[in-house]
Amino acid sequence: MLNEHRPEFDLVIRHGHVLTMNAARATFPDGLLGIKDGRITAIEDDRGRLHYRTAHEIDATGCAVLPGMINAHTHLAMTLFRGMADDVALEEFVSRLTTEEANVLTPDTVGQGAASAAAESILAGTTAALDMYWFSDATVAAAADYGLQVVSGPTFATFAHPDPRSFTETLRDAEEQLARFPVGDPAAPALMPHSTYALTRKQLEEVAGLAQRHACRIHVHAGESKREVAQVRRLHGATPIQVLAQTGLLGPKTVIAHAVEVDDDDIETLAATRTSVAHCPWSNLKLACGVAPVGKLLKAGVTVALGTDGAVSSNGLDLWSAAKLAATLHKGVSGDPALITAEQAIAMATVNGARALGLAGEIGTLEVGRRATLQVVDLSRPHFAGCRDVWSALTYSARPSDVRDVIVDGVQRVSSGALIGK
Repeated sequence: MLNEHRPEFDLVIRHGHVLTMNAARATFPDGLLGIKDGRITAIEDDRGRLHYRTAHEIDATGCAVLPGMINAHTHLAMTLFRGMADDVALEEFVSRLTTEEANVLTPDTVGQGAASAAAESILAGTTAALDMYWFSDATVAAAADYGLQVVSGPTFATFAHPDPRSFTETLRDAEEQLARFPVGDPAAPALMPHSTYALTRKQLEEVAGLAQRHACRIHVHAGESKREVAQVRRLHGATPIQVLAQTGLLGPKTVIAHAVEVDDDDIETLAATRTSVAHCPWSNLKLACGVAPVGKLLKAGVTVALGTDGAVSSNGLDLWSAAKLAATLHKGVSGDPALITAEQAIAMATVNGARALGLAGEIGTLEVGRRATLQVVDLSRPHFAGCRDVWSALTYSARPSDVRDVIVDGVQRVSSGALIGK
């Protein structure tokens, strides 16, 4: 009769150091996590010796268990061009890339590049991404095959690009696509105005109007370099952030990529409008764009998440090294060794990313009722030897190859460091 009262799970993960990333940052050094129907139904200290029945069990002894990481700004299919524009400034980078994109990109090739990127991402514990690129439907479909959730949608720009549609045609098609979803549905496509230098004020206002009518998400590059800011001032008479505010594109559903060159007024505007920022430290450094004022952004209350940018400008889709760089770079720039702690860096890669993508309450934390999307990181390897703090181990020592298992919506996608079924 006792067995009738035992909880039943589809999957149980035991004996790992569970980092929930919830508001209290609760941890369970010897934790038990139970999953049923794709959602977390139990989290507790395994020393309580819960009696249960399960179809499958993972022993996470010597491992950390934490939410899957969230890439808050990337161009996944740029894996097609990795290494073709190294060691050049942003303007030369853009010129080389756009020329090659026009020659190479089709829905099929984008799908191929996105599939490669999805495999790279999921193996490294990244389970969701905000992606801006051409032929977004191809990216979303290819990534889904690997368990990578992609938030994306149509990109708007007036410079030469591989999408044969005009701005007006893209806007019309986006309206039709959004009309298929209830207003505010988080599953609806996002709108991707490329930047304030790639569109007129009228066009920016039209995209903003469409976003407002359907309450959908917006993703845009802004403040990436000094030259960009100078160009936008010439075009529009204001900074990129000011232009976005004036045209109605800022707000709690907007994610700004980069925000390297933003002044105090811009930061105040971002905070007041509850706009999120995707910090991409590797890309910004490699393109010699500078260092985003992340300390000021965080102090102002701006949600700052982490992104890799595309594999052309960062050469990888590794959020582990992005977290490490974010936690160390800003210490050196500010002279404050506590500016971004190890725990904050992991939060930027998980729960902050979920907030930025509008997925808070679903992923980014490990809590009862949330989707069971998480990673198991092996901390028993030699480069962790002697580490006495789990946050330190993850932020300063962990590598993509340390990701042992990945679970997405209760389904195991990576086991012992290898893709399942691929």
